[in-house]
Amino acid sequence: MSYYQGKHVLLTGAASGIGRLMAQEMGAQGARIILWDIDQHGLEETGRLLEEAGVTVDLYVCDLASRAAIQDAAAQTLAECGRVDILVNNAGIVSGRNILDLTEEQIIRTFEVNTLALYWTTRAFLPGMIERKSGHIVTISSAGGICATARMTDYCASKFAAFGFDDALRVELKRNNFPIHTTIVCPFYIDTGMFEGVKSRFAFLLPILRPEYVATRIVSSVARRKRRLVMPRFVFAVFFCRLLPVPLFDWIMNFLGVSKSMDEFTGRPGGH
Repeated sequence: MSYYQGKHVLLTGAASGIGRLMAQEMGAQGARIILWDIDQHGLEETGRLLEEAGVTVDLYVCDLASRAAIQDAAAQTLAECGRVDILVNNAGIVSGRNILDLTEEQIIRTFEVNTLALYWTTRAFLPGMIERKSGHIVTISSAGGICATARMTDYCASKFAAFGFDDALRVELKRNNFPIHTTIVCPFYIDTGMFEGVKSRFAFLLPILRPEYVATRIVSSVARRKRRLVMPRFVFAVFFCRLLPVPLFDWIMNFLGVSKSMDEFTGRPGGH
């Protein structure tokens, strides 16, 4: 039987990209899908695709930058859907600007969506998981959450925080003997439009990832209760490179093109 059969799965940022693809794959494996996103049109399109495939789906328009909106959506979700078995914190935004070009509002919103939302959603649904002694919390971080680059001070800092959030949450759950699974996902750039214009100097080592591939890997890894998923595997080299002196580490990242990868970034309107 599929890991997702009969599970209630909530995905944030599900109006497009890997959020939509994960919803489709999990739904095809028997899950009831709960979708949150600020983009009502995209959310409804994802819902339509799922319903046409025979998947039970619930839609909630929610601004993940708003704690109050998250709390309201969570209350409505629990009232109407009963429970959340798997929480996939997927919503994310990127500005792609140098630190002095960022507005204060952009910096704050990046952390509200990419970091603080993790707390509000987890605090909303973790108590029910603990009570049922079953649950899974999935956090979508980034390769940018373990190795930073220019024009991404807000994004990388928020994703470093997401990585730390999962690390501490995993230890905390284990320390308290709560049988809740966690999975952290750290992909390199994904070709969804969110990072339109980014470049990879050595595509055979650091390819721009296909959304379908990423979604399939995540769905499979969660089903296997994998604790950490890093894509591509070459990104694991960062952990070893961190042991080197900082100037040498920076030289390697520059040689690989990571430091310049955002030079031609355009992204999509709104940064979603």
